[in-house]
Amino acid sequence: MSRILIPDQQSAPEGSQAALGTISAKLGRLPNLFRVLSISPAVINAHAALNQGLSKALDVKTRERIALTVAAVNGCEYCNAAHSFTGFTFSKLSKEEIALARSGTSEDPKAAAILAFARRVAETRGKVSHVDLDAVRGAGLTDSQIVEIVAVVAENFFTNLMNNVAGTDVDFPEI
Repeated sequence: MSRILIPDQQSAPEGSQAALGTISAKLGRLPNLFRVLSISPAVINAHAALNQGLSKALDVKTRERIALTVAAVNGCEYCNAAHSFTGFTFSKLSKEEIALARSGTSEDPKAAAILAFARRVAETRGKVSHVDLDAVRGAGLTDSQIVEIVAVVAENFFTNLMNNVAGTDVDFPEI
């Protein structure tokens, strides 16, 4: 049971309505996370802007894999369920790849390096070593891509923290 009230779309503040409409149109429904964020127009709009900006960073499969890795590090049941569903349904990740991403790895060597780095960023709260950076660079990642990985980790940290604090009711089916 959620520890923070989850408003329905109609009762969310006016300043949240545009973001909620966009999210609902994109996903075909309004997941509980966004309903929680809508309590504060500043928060829902900031998250929407960050999410939109990062949609141009890395590819969607990589972003979904990172989300699963970070959710596992932070013990976020909601994000694990959400990104398992969206990773499988929209990004076409296999069930095996989803399970591997939760462990911070992949069958694909480049994706494995990205996820190992993302996991280290999450676990160390960004205090990665030169060895960690050398490993991700050795897999062919540029400094621009490293910055994008960190940004995607941070975005997911935010949603993990929000869901862990709120105890957001999971509204995604198991895959």
